[in-house]
Amino acid sequence: MSRARTYLDWNATAPLRREAREAMLAALDVPGNPSSPHAEGRRARALVEDAREQVAALVGARPADVVFTSGGTEANNAVLAGGWDTIAVGGIEHDSVLAPARAGSARIIELALDENGVVDLDALGAQVRQSGGLNAGRRALLSLQLANNETGVLQPVAPAARLAREHGVAVHTDAVQAAGRLPIAMGTLGVDYLTLSAHKLGGPKGVGALIMREGASLPTFITGGGQERRRRAGTENVAAIAGFGAAAVASDLAAMQRVRDLRDTLEAGIRDIAPEAAVIGSGADRLPNTTNLALAGTSAETLVIALDIAGIAVSAGAACSSGKVGASHVLAAMGLAPEIAGAAIRISLGPTSTKRDVAAFIEAWGRVAMRRRERAVA
Repeated sequence: MSRARTYLDWNATAPLRREAREAMLAALDVPGNPSSPHAEGRRARALVEDAREQVAALVGARPADVVFTSGGTEANNAVLAGGWDTIAVGGIEHDSVLAPARAGSARIIELALDENGVVDLDALGAQVRQSGGLNAGRRALLSLQLANNETGVLQPVAPAARLAREHGVAVHTDAVQAAGRLPIAMGTLGVDYLTLSAHKLGGPKGVGALIMREGASLPTFITGGGQERRRRAGTENVAAIAGFGAAAVASDLAAMQRVRDLRDTLEAGIRDIAPEAAVIGSGADRLPNTTNLALAGTSAETLVIALDIAGIAVSAGAACSSGKVGASHVLAAMGLAPEIAGAAIRISLGPTSTKRDVAAFIEAWGRVAMRRRERAVA
């Protein structure tokens, strides 16, 4: 009998929630196109609009502000490729933010970060106030993620947004990793654009949302139809959207305290085995489920493969590179030494993670650390 596997890669994708699966199966039996005026079409439309209300409630927004997309990547691309003159962005952002920002003609202002990868608010204040700074362009944008996908480090989005908007700068936050793990209120954050992805919170893969504050402007990003408030043409993926809505409703923030306790137990166990191990970003507020762990001298690729063979799924960096394990641009932007950045793996837990999962990881990781010590003294 094969040994049961231990899944500790929730930041890559969360297992599909039962509620989402049931909603999707029910939606698959609805034959109508949500843009059709007949009864079948109206039934499909009702599923989409119900989900729109559910996703809006997850982040304290109005249903009218929700535009469904194919995922967080498309939503981020839509904002960052929105014809800005100036974009302020930090090197720790997801590639779906950095790539479209740098591919366009916008002037890029790099945000200053501290040793944990947290934006320096004093430096940001200077950037928005100085002559020729962030607010010099006709259309300027600050993009600052709510939580980092690799380290779990949280950003001070609300105070950063106040600084920016006081000087006429629009604000975007990538909230993909934070949704379902932290309470989110778009009005409290003070942002103009917020992006989500369903599969990070137990919904299906391939669906996400762009939330736009009332009055925020953005060019239409897919043309050819009037769907999604005339911003994203194309027949909606009704089943996936229904699953997204169900996952949003099923999100359980209360469970995150238990997840945090498991995460803390895992980190304590690792420190007992190898006090020299680095927990990256531990000096800042983090997501309750995320640990980024490095043992200098052991490559991340070696660790991920060794743990996989032991039946444990973790990752090194973002799961967006066709299965490749490469250098992390996030850790490089934080200024970490190559021997640490190249050794870092991400362990991410979820509501169904158990003490047994944590114990299995500590045992397997301990074997890797022991082999490293044996090689060092050989």
